[in-house]
Amino acid sequence: MIPKTLRAIPSLWALMLIAILILAIAVLYWLIADLPSIDSLPDHLNIPSIRITDRNGRTLYDALDANGGRHIVVPLDAIPIALQQATIATEDHNFYHHPGVDLTGILRAVWINLRGGETIAGGSTITQQVARNLLLDVDERFERTMRRKLRESLLAWQLARQYERDEILALYLNQMNYGGMAYGVEAAAQTYFGKPAAELDLAESALLAGLPQAPALYNPYTDPEAAKARQLIVLGLMAEQGYISPEARDLAEGELLRFESAPYPMEASHFVLWVRAQLDAILPPGVVSRSLVVRTSLNLDWQHHAERAIQHQLESLRDELSGLGHNLNNAALVAIDPANGEILAMVGSPDYFDEAHAGAINMALALRQPGSAIKPLVYAAALDPTQAQPWTAATMILDVSTTFISGEGEPYTPVNYDSQQHGPVLVRQALASSLNIPAVITLDHVGLDRFASLAAKMGISTLGDPHHYDLPIALGGGEVSLLELSSAFAAFANGGWRVNPVSILEINDSQGDLLYSAPHPALMRVIDARVAWLISDILSDNAARSLGFGAYSSLQIDRPAAVKTGTTSNFHDNWTVGYTPDLVVGVWAGNTSHEPMYEVSGLSGAAPIWHQFIRTVLEDSPERSFARPTGLSQVEVCALSGLLPTDVCPYDRMEWFIDGTQPTQQDNLYRRVNVDTASGLLADADTPSERVISRIVLDLPSDAESWASAQGIDLLLDLTGLPNAANAQDALRLVSPAANTVYFITASLPRQAQRLHLEALAQGGMQQVSCWLDGELIGVSRAAPFEFWWPLQEGEHQAWVTGISLGGVSHSSGEPCGPVGPSSPRGVRPRAARWRRLRS
Repeated sequence: MIPKTLRAIPSLWALMLIAILILAIAVLYWLIADLPSIDSLPDHLNIPSIRITDRNGRTLYDALDANGGRHIVVPLDAIPIALQQATIATEDHNFYHHPGVDLTGILRAVWINLRGGETIAGGSTITQQVARNLLLDVDERFERTMRRKLRESLLAWQLARQYERDEILALYLNQMNYGGMAYGVEAAAQTYFGKPAAELDLAESALLAGLPQAPALYNPYTDPEAAKARQLIVLGLMAEQGYISPEARDLAEGELLRFESAPYPMEASHFVLWVRAQLDAILPPGVVSRSLVVRTSLNLDWQHHAERAIQHQLESLRDELSGLGHNLNNAALVAIDPANGEILAMVGSPDYFDEAHAGAINMALALRQPGSAIKPLVYAAALDPTQAQPWTAATMILDVSTTFISGEGEPYTPVNYDSQQHGPVLVRQALASSLNIPAVITLDHVGLDRFASLAAKMGISTLGDPHHYDLPIALGGGEVSLLELSSAFAAFANGGWRVNPVSILEINDSQGDLLYSAPHPALMRVIDARVAWLISDILSDNAARSLGFGAYSSLQIDRPAAVKTGTTSNFHDNWTVGYTPDLVVGVWAGNTSHEPMYEVSGLSGAAPIWHQFIRTVLEDSPERSFARPTGLSQVEVCALSGLLPTDVCPYDRMEWFIDGTQPTQQDNLYRRVNVDTASGLLADADTPSERVISRIVLDLPSDAESWASAQGIDLLLDLTGLPNAANAQDALRLVSPAANTVYFITASLPRQAQRLHLEALAQGGMQQVSCWLDGELIGVSRAAPFEFWWPLQEGEHQAWVTGISLGGVSHSSGEPCGPVGPSSPRGVRPRAARWRRLRS
């Protein structure tokens, strides 16, 4: 019989086994409960940042995740072997030999931790660190407990079974925190050294390899001594393990490291943010969340030149006028390759972070009135040889006071920037010198719809219905962006082809795979090549623009360049857009708030920026002239009329014409006549021969008579003794103001300063002209020009003039020939006041 004690032994063993089993299950549950799956690894990777570079690969900006930092994934073969070896030597010298867990290291850590009473030593392999940082949640990965260590080891063992060692090393090098908000070695290389990881040398690689163990402790920006000490340790481990020679170690230890002064720069801020906004539209959904390298069209060197040119000009103007300045606080610049539309520089403001002057607004994209910078488009429409009566560069325009009536029946009388009238001018001089009256006459000839159609074809999308602005649109009454206007000018530079602005050249993922490439520009002809060349030839003609800008201005550079300025009324905006065959540069200057500048024009505000930039960036480029297409011929013309010269035309010049538009008529402005010296009138058959002299006089239209009289120029009309019109009453007329003109009285100016200008035109000579308003005589003039001034008063008024000719004959303009008003009371702005006087 078996004793009870012996019979109880198996039961005890069973209970013990059950207890052990229960304990093991509990420990196992304790260990693997909610253990993440290895398959979830891709879901735990750091959110990649988007790297935006210039056309040469230089970083403009890293778009960082709000909850992370800079992160760029690169393939293992793009990481220097020295950096890979430094990481293995420092973190896990048996990396390629153990099963993901180094048992020796774990036992050593356990022993140290048991002796210390707490977990104070690690011993984690590279694989364990990948498992801890990418699979464990944030709270657990920073626990210093045995459970975390065991769970980490289990995950590392699974990782080693599922992934190749090079894959695990690539995960480590691309995902670990290297401090300074940099995740992965590529981001770290950019942050600390300002260059790609592929360009790191041994000394730089050793410094980065030492950072993941304690990124905050070894950050070279906050503690360079600690960072250097850690680098020396890494180099020593590499030498001990045979990765580098003693000589290489000595050289690396003695190398002076140069750290990036601005670890998180944002170059070309406005351009970068504009590019970032385009990515969602370019790429399929979800792609933008991947690590991307966006190579843009920008040339970073040119961008810096543009920024310096703007800053220099703004500072120069602030120092003028005895320190009072010109109230110019902002400027923008766009540089475009006219061959393909690629944007080579874009400055939206001198300081993106200048809140006082709304620096964050990209003024290269903002809509502003272009002033006279829009005129080349008006003249291009007039020169189009496909229309019924095309103009030429030698078409004569009368630059004299001219009143137009709008579609709503309202008068409009443009004036030139210098407030002068220049009489007969040719298209070449009118455009090159930016004369306002001829530009409006040209648009009146072209028609609003034809002009708007051409502007739209050239890439201007913001003008809308041109009839809303009417003729003042010729002087910049609409609104455009600097980018679109500069792109439109590219069609002049490239021979008539439209180009659309291009900002992104290509987008690659972290593996170097091409996701997007800018399409080749679809060429669309928008201007006849000969018209484009003529516009360029006129805008680069320094002699032709000397009337408006002088012979020596900032519009001249060291090579052929076509350029146009623009200034809006009250100096709110000024522009300079100019180009060579290789480059279009547009500049805007003004205030984001629309505050007026003080005595700053396109020539003195924007042009110096344009001049400095374009000369600097093209300094080492060969000089090129605008290539003249076939179908153009040069003809000698009379310099005043643009027609064929005669023996009485005193000045002639050579001019280019599109074939088929050459003049066939001889000059009709210069006339040789016989004058009776006694009467000063034309001699007739009864005039004695001894009183007859031969003279050359001008036969200008009657619209130019007032101008000619003011200039002391004899016209054929002056010698006839008769008015040019059939009705003798037309010998005297009130030409300003036009009938039904509406004025307003403003509270911002003294009443005595608000006066109405009245002007009479007399044909055949007048010895006296009197001006009447509301039946009262307001002035008498005995010499041309017959001008009068009257202080504005509220109400509706009627004005007329009377005169006595040299022969004693009385004349009248009609009684009355108004009304002039009504003048509006203070603070009331009538509809007619929508006309804005724009300067060139």
